[in-house]
Amino acid sequence: MELQLALDLVDIPQAKQLVKEVEPFIDIIEIGTPVVINEGLRAVKELKEAFPSLRVLADLKIMDAAGYEVMKASEAGADIVTVLGASEDMTIRGAVEEARKQGKQILVDMISVKNLEQRAVEVDAFGVDYICVHTGYDLQAVGKNSFEDLLTIKRVVKHAKTAIAGGIKLSTLPEVIKANPDLVIVGGGITGQEDRAAAAAEMQKMIKQGS
Repeated sequence: MELQLALDLVDIPQAKQLVKEVEPFIDIIEIGTPVVINEGLRAVKELKEAFPSLRVLADLKIMDAAGYEVMKASEAGADIVTVLGASEDMTIRGAVEEARKQGKQILVDMISVKNLEQRAVEVDAFGVDYICVHTGYDLQAVGKNSFEDLLTIKRVVKHAKTAIAGGIKLSTLPEVIKANPDLVIVGGGITGQEDRAAAAAEMQKMIKQGS
């Protein structure tokens, strides 16, 4: 089980500062969609150069023209690129094909997917590396979480690794660990804490004990 730090509401200098604080306790840096929109793929490039020992995920949430976008993210240094589960089958296949060429990985984000179980089975067959259940900010605001969704995909996914994102914090982490995903994605549960290093260290410890 690995820990991914999601950086969403920061610029590049803030991102570097945050990662510096928690570097020993995380496995993957996520350059969140808002950062990519504000800063471009330069954010991926600069974070990868600053922290070469960590993997970097570019949260592009690709919906179309996947081959090209995966190629550009790979050129910038991304190790993992995200594609939406709600996109066309051809798009996801195109992302996987390009990722294989580049020696990179694809994470499919199942945000807003209606028939989660059925789509997880379909996406799993395309050879993706990770399938991620994700409760977005808008649904978190009304008290939703992804824990049940994780159990749903764990039942049916045979090949890909599983991941969970959305509103995970120290108090809810034990419930997540119980479901045993391969990747736990945390944003505000670390970045919003007063002592970020302590929060990340405690999470990493719990994850290592649970996996």
